[in-house]
Amino acid sequence: MSSLLQVDPSIATVRNSVAECVGQTPLVHLNRLFPQKNVQVIAKLEYMNPGGSMKDRPARYIIEQGLSNGTINSQSHLIESTSGNLGVALAMMGRVYGLSVTCVVDPKIAASNLNIMRQMGAHIEMVEERDDQGGFLKTRIRKVNELLQTIPQGFWVNQYANENNWKAHYSGTGSEITASLDHVDIFIAGVSTSGSIMGTSRKMREKYPALRVVAVDAVGSILFGGAPGKRELPGIGASRVPEILNAAEVDTAFHITDKESAQGCRDLLKHEGIFAGGSSGSIVAAIRKLLPTLDAAPDKPLRIVTLLPDRGDRYLDLIYDDQWVAQLP
Repeated sequence: MSSLLQVDPSIATVRNSVAECVGQTPLVHLNRLFPQKNVQVIAKLEYMNPGGSMKDRPARYIIEQGLSNGTINSQSHLIESTSGNLGVALAMMGRVYGLSVTCVVDPKIAASNLNIMRQMGAHIEMVEERDDQGGFLKTRIRKVNELLQTIPQGFWVNQYANENNWKAHYSGTGSEITASLDHVDIFIAGVSTSGSIMGTSRKMREKYPALRVVAVDAVGSILFGGAPGKRELPGIGASRVPEILNAAEVDTAFHITDKESAQGCRDLLKHEGIFAGGSSGSIVAAIRKLLPTLDAAPDKPLRIVTLLPDRGDRYLDLIYDDQWVAQLP
């Protein structure tokens, strides 16, 4: 009889929902793409989160914190402006927690992301008008504010201003990195809402106080003083500065073109077998520009850590499409 009360060890790893599968993504040394002996480039494969991107982290964290403090309840209708990944993550978490989700998107969204959101039950609002910076962010946010006036119990996730965005990466991404690595010299990451670079670097600097933080932005984005312009690649850069971005915490920023991003993605796939999304290619291109500026000691390689935010299969009709790349300036 007592044997029936014993816990099967295999059950200890069984999760109660897909939400509990978020995080604990692997770190991989990119030694084929960056074989330099005096530098180590280590990537955290955030595309291995269950929803396919690092946006699973803030989606889960924001919802769970909201349910805990009462700002979100079972009748809440989540509304968010998204270029794709957060929309997928919110739709996935909406299924887990029984919440309605509306995603405000624009024509630059990857068709696969749009289809995934719809399959997961998200309502879609498409804006067609570009804003005064040449992007769609401001017009998406205007649509969000309109929806908040008409949808009962509408709750704006507001990833650009929500402190729980960066806190999700502070407690998750950053903590996982610091628990795994004894030292890191440089942290380089793509920037859009800035949640991942802010939260991860803040946690990392607690263990690595001399850490240098490098941002990867898009040409045409205004986040770090760039001139506003047309951008085709979703998920990196922005046409307005997020409230949660503190640029003083970033040491250097690189601006990468869409074409450089596409080449970076293809090189990552060719040399490492890593099939990642557009911003990962931007990071590869930025690391190539960063490496010649570094002064590494021969006896202790410089260690660079980065995040690869999402999966490449959602960009098959964008950066992995030769015709799409050919039309880029």
